[in-house]
Amino acid sequence: MQTVPTHLQGLSHSEVAKRRAAGQGNDVPIQTSRTYWDIFRDNLFTFINWVYFFLSLVLIALGRASDVLVLAFVVLLNVVINVIQEIRAKQKLDKIALITRPKASVIRDGQEQEIDPSEIVVGDVLMVRPGDQIVVDGSIVGEGEIKVDESLLTGESDLIPKQSGNLVYSGSFCVSGAACYEAEKVGAESLASKMTAEARKFRKVLTPLQHRINLMIRLLLGVAIVLGFVTVLRMTLGVTSITTGVQNLAVIVGLVPIGLYFMITLAYALGAVRIAEQSALVQQSNAVESISNVDVMCLDKTGTLTTNRINLQTVYPIGIDQAKLEAILGDFAASASTSNKTNDAIIAALPRAKRPVKVEVPFGSAHKWSAVGFADAPGLYVLGAPEILGTVMPLSAEQQASIREAADRGLRVLMIAHSPTVPDLYDGAGDPVLPATLQPLGILQFGDELRPDARQTLTEFQQAGIQVKVISGDNPLTVAALAKQAGLSDDIIAVSGQELAQMDDAVFTQTAEDSTIFGRITPEQKARLVQSLQLRGHYVAMMGDGVNDVLSLKQANVGVAMESGSQATRGVADIVLLKDTFSALPKIFLEGQRIRNGVADISKLFMVRIFSFILAIIAIGMITLSFPFGIKTSTIVTFLTVGIPPFFVTLWAKPDKPRGGQGNPFMHFVLPAMFTLSIASILIYLFFLAENIGPVFDWLNGRIPFEELGRRITRADIARAQRVAETAMVTMQVLGGLLLLPFLKPPTPAWVGGEPLSRDWRYTILASLVLAGYIVILAVPALRRFFELSQLDFTDYLGIGLVAVLWALVVRFVWRNSLLDRFLDTKISPF
Repeated sequence: MQTVPTHLQGLSHSEVAKRRAAGQGNDVPIQTSRTYWDIFRDNLFTFINWVYFFLSLVLIALGRASDVLVLAFVVLLNVVINVIQEIRAKQKLDKIALITRPKASVIRDGQEQEIDPSEIVVGDVLMVRPGDQIVVDGSIVGEGEIKVDESLLTGESDLIPKQSGNLVYSGSFCVSGAACYEAEKVGAESLASKMTAEARKFRKVLTPLQHRINLMIRLLLGVAIVLGFVTVLRMTLGVTSITTGVQNLAVIVGLVPIGLYFMITLAYALGAVRIAEQSALVQQSNAVESISNVDVMCLDKTGTLTTNRINLQTVYPIGIDQAKLEAILGDFAASASTSNKTNDAIIAALPRAKRPVKVEVPFGSAHKWSAVGFADAPGLYVLGAPEILGTVMPLSAEQQASIREAADRGLRVLMIAHSPTVPDLYDGAGDPVLPATLQPLGILQFGDELRPDARQTLTEFQQAGIQVKVISGDNPLTVAALAKQAGLSDDIIAVSGQELAQMDDAVFTQTAEDSTIFGRITPEQKARLVQSLQLRGHYVAMMGDGVNDVLSLKQANVGVAMESGSQATRGVADIVLLKDTFSALPKIFLEGQRIRNGVADISKLFMVRIFSFILAIIAIGMITLSFPFGIKTSTIVTFLTVGIPPFFVTLWAKPDKPRGGQGNPFMHFVLPAMFTLSIASILIYLFFLAENIGPVFDWLNGRIPFEELGRRITRADIARAQRVAETAMVTMQVLGGLLLLPFLKPPTPAWVGGEPLSRDWRYTILASLVLAGYIVILAVPALRRFFELSQLDFTDYLGIGLVAVLWALVVRFVWRNSLLDRFLDTKISPF
């Protein structure tokens, strides 16, 4: 802990107690997720549920209470499953979120101590150093000077200098320097609290997949509105009774796949919990899906490939005595107002007492050097990157060779130099400027410790199909050497920030694509590299731990931070790796891919079911002027085909990357299955309708005239025939929906057509178990009557089963020969 300025004593503990009692404490809780009421409300009071509620009231008024029970079951099942899972996810995530809550360094009774931000009171004096978040509003006191990033508040990325008397705001963070500030506005009075009262809470951010699903739901809602309008018109004209019309409206409302959205919500809630079990905290709701799309992973070397622990290995003097140089280095490190890992390594190797300082330039990742001028000695000492210091002082061939040789061995190399004078160290814009009179004093070599799991982790990245790029502030040769030690190939291309600075936009973007190692990179260049990769169509994740990584983390599609990183880095990251578990990251990628693939699979099942229903309703309505489904029969099809199976499909999904190539594999599966299942269902319905109205076949065979047909058919005959036909079509829909499961994940080559071979028998077993459940419903009279299904002959069921088998062969033939793809002029890559 650094020494506190003697003139800043801060509040006493008794003053703190009095101010807290007076209500001047920073007691506003930070809400990390939704409340229990929010979860319950968002799942229960939805648009579709309100429509079901209204229809239920109408059905109760018409004496159809049993239909209301079915509607209530559908609604409550969705609500209960999602509420339970989201509450479990909330409890898990809230517990883990407490770990990353920022701390505050406060001065009380002249002693610096670390406290929770909620313990701050008005008048507290707080210490802030590079990477620290400013947690309350206040003003700088004392002689310190800092540069802060207020982009989280203003959207501007320029660094703002702050010195005595300047205001600082909660939500910003310190980038360089060190200073104290006095708390003036705390709790709800702070600027950040006023600006982000809602932003700090759980935000329901729709992911790209959810946007596509929402578009699909809106389109289906439009179809449902048209069908509903026709139904209302039929009721108005007296063609359909009010009771039947309301039942038809309930079925039409059920065509809107709100259950699909619920299943997606459930999948991502479970995914967030599973990622938490990998020692990672999901801070943004879209991170689970975003991580599954990543194809380029950008790493900062320090703290990711390495353990963030370095040690000073060698000091080579240049024109100076070894002992004198080591004394200067020890004094330099001990006297710096702010420290970092490099400084700590020097202190550990060369401990010295602090000396009075008359001028100082703190280290900054943008300029990559620091400077100290002692009050009791002339001149200025500068410690920084050799290639930066080399721009203003000559380096001999021997010195340059020594630097390259150390970098090739993966060592971090710095130089210390001396200027006999202390010129103006800042330009007109307030940026640090190197003295022009520098003379080299020595070369320092530091060793980085590779993470023991770095090689295995990089291998898993490659197996997941993810490119790795290392972006660092260190020498590119050093970074490349360490990357090779960690398992990257020997033919990697390394480039420096100085080279990038000379490139135009086109060359810069191409270099970002082709190169693997980027060294001596400034924070702005890191963000630009990420942006360039995005412009080339990549989905980019950025991982870092320092304040210099904040810009690139915010630019990336997915930002990943280490728990041990700066408060600012953790604050802007989408995912925080708890306990710095770098090895967990490939598992998180695979988990995201697994979730996305599962959602894609259940979407296929939903689309086939919904569109086959719609086509059947339209076609049968046009032919027979009747509605082919009731509430209970449509519910049983929905529950058995897209109610039970999607839950297991989501759980069993595998983290394979989506198939590449041309065409749309989703439509390749859905369209043939939808059209052929619709045709089979319509033909089944019409056949059983005609068969159970006796005179119809006599008329079709020409044995009776059409006028005689009209006289022989009664309303009772038509109602009985429609019910039998409806049962037959429901059976066909159930069989077709369940046969889609082995087609979705083919257990043997015989099932391959719409999807590649998986050899996973669980889906086939699930389909068999669900089919057994439907057979039980048909076999038990009470269940059959409740769901308003007719009892068919065994030969009828056998015939429907044969049609289902024939349908499976036809749709497989269409898939395997890409007949519909050819008709639509699309191409699907072979499996």
